[in-house]
Amino acid sequence: MSTSTEQLSDQLAATTLLRFATAGSVDDGKSTLVGRLLHDSKSVLADQLEAVEHASRSRGQEAPDLALLTDGLRAEREQGITIDVAYRYFATPRRRFILADTPGHVQYTRNMVTGASTAELAVVLVDARNGVVEQTRRHAAVAALLRVPHVVLAVNKMDLVEYQESVFAAIAEEFTTYASELGVPEITAIPISALAGDNVVEPSANMDWYGGPTVLEHLETVPVSHDLTACHARFPVQYVIRPQTAEHPDYRGYAGQIAAGAFRVGEEITVLPSGKKSTITAIDALGESVDIAWAPQSVTIRLADDIDISRGDLLAPSGDAPATSQDVEATVCHVADQPLAVGQRVLLKHTTRTVKAIVKDIPSRLTLDDLSQHPNPGQLVANDIGRVVVRTAEPLALDAYADSRRTGSFLLIDPADGTTLAAGMAGESFATAKAVAAVDEEEGWDF
Repeated sequence: MSTSTEQLSDQLAATTLLRFATAGSVDDGKSTLVGRLLHDSKSVLADQLEAVEHASRSRGQEAPDLALLTDGLRAEREQGITIDVAYRYFATPRRRFILADTPGHVQYTRNMVTGASTAELAVVLVDARNGVVEQTRRHAAVAALLRVPHVVLAVNKMDLVEYQESVFAAIAEEFTTYASELGVPEITAIPISALAGDNVVEPSANMDWYGGPTVLEHLETVPVSHDLTACHARFPVQYVIRPQTAEHPDYRGYAGQIAAGAFRVGEEITVLPSGKKSTITAIDALGESVDIAWAPQSVTIRLADDIDISRGDLLAPSGDAPATSQDVEATVCHVADQPLAVGQRVLLKHTTRTVKAIVKDIPSRLTLDDLSQHPNPGQLVANDIGRVVVRTAEPLALDAYADSRRTGSFLLIDPADGTTLAAGMAGESFATAKAVAAVDEEEGWDF
């Protein structure tokens, strides 16, 4: 490994940031868990806690309702549910966190897709009294589709089942079996009581039969790998910079954010979809020239040749460039109220490129109860998960979503009003058992 790559790996390893999302069915206690996590980890400011205590007293509650720390919308507080995705930022001495608290209602499953799309870990809550329900399966399926590498099953409200180990064990076995069939590579089950604080931050005195980590301990220690050698380097062009000033008369740079991997000066690249090749002569970052840049830095790349490059083009190493195609086979989570039908004309947005497209076929819709495929449904409605075949007007350079979450994902958009119709993931729906075993043997996933 070269010195520059070693330095880069050290820098990334020192950035201990974990993005995670919470999910679960209605009233499973997601917001209470998040509130307890923030409160017990001393991540709540005094004025925030005072506001929650005041709001709780006004509702006739003696103890502060920690769910109010994340349920910020008036409708959420009035109904006692989560509607929108609530993002929270907090830190402990061991790691920094970006948390997405996602809603539990079926009609808001699309919000869970938004929250989990960039997550490296998903906490799926289950009410110990109800066990695994349909929405639990739906959220597990979404986590698997989005290739979230770590899933935590938090069996909540253990205090309401008298902290019985047998209840926890039965739920953990059922969920683990289901999630494993979906191809989730790592599942950790933790019995908790978010209301009482058992096994959230501090170990529970009521469940001495459990010897595993608390939720926070697991979040602080779960491995988050940034293995550069496993990343496919991709650079979607956002803007072409040509100052044409006396100081920079011939400057031509291609600005954007590196989606994955690393780029180096002197490296040969291919411009897609045109297929033209050139060599990187300079990389400008924060006003300075650097020899190497990596995801997710925003940089300007300069090339040896004057090539026709515009917004939406993709730069990739010539030896590792993705194939281009106008036929996209993918799994989509339908998020709009209006259905997605065969023959419908849409816009497909992939990284910085937006092209016209048509839905050629919807081969199947996923049935969550038994993971079977319902063939030829004709259309997908809100919160459906299904396979689609899309034909684009121009070639696209898509990776398989399993290889790169950034460049293997896309959106289908209504050209009439700009409404997002579906979130798509190119390639196979779920990881196979063979693929999961391969991931377990490797150092990490490509984000």
